Amino acid sequence: MVKIIKCAFCSGTGNDPFDLLSPISHCLVCNGTGKVEVEEPLKKCVFCSGTGKNPLGARVSCIVCGGKGNNHCESDTKCKHCKGTGKSSDGLPCTRCRGKGLI
Repeated sequence: MVKIIKCAFCSGTGNDPFDLLSPISHCLVCNGTGKVEVEEPLKKCVFCSGTGKNPLGARVSCIVCGGKGNNHCESDTKCKHCKGTGKSSDGLPCTRCRGKGLI
């Protein structure tokens, strides 16, 4: 089942949160609607802490959740490799759980 939620990348405004092109540019994640679709069950993205923004400092969307702030995940079992953080030792997404923190 698909759930419609507020876009985390633009905080539901529909505008580019970084004003890269212009203050009226549309959000690249939701295309200006302020809402995104995520397949249920969904869990808050541990890689970006649900912000939808890349935690590595780039002005782009999170590479794990695609800027939605949530991931589809049917398990509650923490990844043993990253201990549920979603990050490998170099700060990139964990290769075992693909940055979700859950297996």
